[in-house]
Amino acid sequence: MANILILGAGTMGTAFSIPCSDNNHKIFIVGTHLENKFVDQVNFKKKHPILNCTIPRNVKFVKLNKLKTIANGKIDLIAIAVVSKGIEWASKELSKIIKKNTPILILTKGLDIYKNKFEVMPHKMERILKKNGIKKTNISIAGGPCLAKNLSSKINTSVIFANKDIKSVKKISKLVSTNYYHISYSRDVVGVGLCSAIKNIFSMAIGSSVTHLNASAGIFQQSINEMLILIKKLKGKKETVMGLAGVGDLYVSAVGGRNSKMGEYLGRGMTFTQVKKIKMAKDTVEGADLALKIGYKIKKDFDNNKIPIMTSMINSICKNSILKIDWKKF
Repeated sequence: MANILILGAGTMGTAFSIPCSDNNHKIFIVGTHLENKFVDQVNFKKKHPILNCTIPRNVKFVKLNKLKTIANGKIDLIAIAVVSKGIEWASKELSKIIKKNTPILILTKGLDIYKNKFEVMPHKMERILKKNGIKKTNISIAGGPCLAKNLSSKINTSVIFANKDIKSVKKISKLVSTNYYHISYSRDVVGVGLCSAIKNIFSMAIGSSVTHLNASAGIFQQSINEMLILIKKLKGKKETVMGLAGVGDLYVSAVGGRNSKMGEYLGRGMTFTQVKKIKMAKDTVEGADLALKIGYKIKKDFDNNKIPIMTSMINSICKNSILKIDWKKF
């Protein structure tokens, strides 16, 4: 039996606790500073209100003020399940309690820019931890098609864990893999991190033609082509794009979810701000947030004529304009 700490009480953190629980581990799900009321709600009802799943007995939801107490004991794995904007916060919290070489698995999918360079989530966390005095870290990242509701329902789910030290992800896999949670491995941390993030932008484009399957399929294929262009320049591996973190995750995001839904509204002729105000006011749309964050650098660093889907989505989101995809360019 292992002790697993999950930072973030949302859907993905809770879903990840299910296979951990089935392997008879003791799991602590620590809510962020914004989740105190939510933690109380889950503990009172013994169910996750969004996933509608019963919380196993060996899974404990606790508030952030208990993090230090939990960390004083033995922790075999720390999983990060906050939104991408929360990685910096999570890194600072971990710097207060993490012990040497404790394995960290980032479930968060996102991409940032630091010193005018693209930065995947493991590298961002490593940088912040070092800045806060934690010089040696062991950080892996999870990618691939994993809808929280499916995982919490124990539907067969295939994911990929990446770490330059392949032994590290194999050790994590032994802790959390089950007969429905299937894990493969990669050393391509950059590729898995990039694909996991940028597929959200492409899934909006595919969603824009969701009612016209011929067009949607064409955009899907072009999205893969553009992911290959992006990944090559940013030093990831082609194989990663063609695997679970790329094509696999793109498929899941394109057929359902908030990004695809945003794309559908854009495809109907609405602008981004109109959709946010009228249709998706309470929804976090990762692809749109990412386009706003990295759009300017993508357009600056790449030949826009070779990535027309990405360029069209960035223009639509960042300029708040009607989505126009130029089919003549692909």
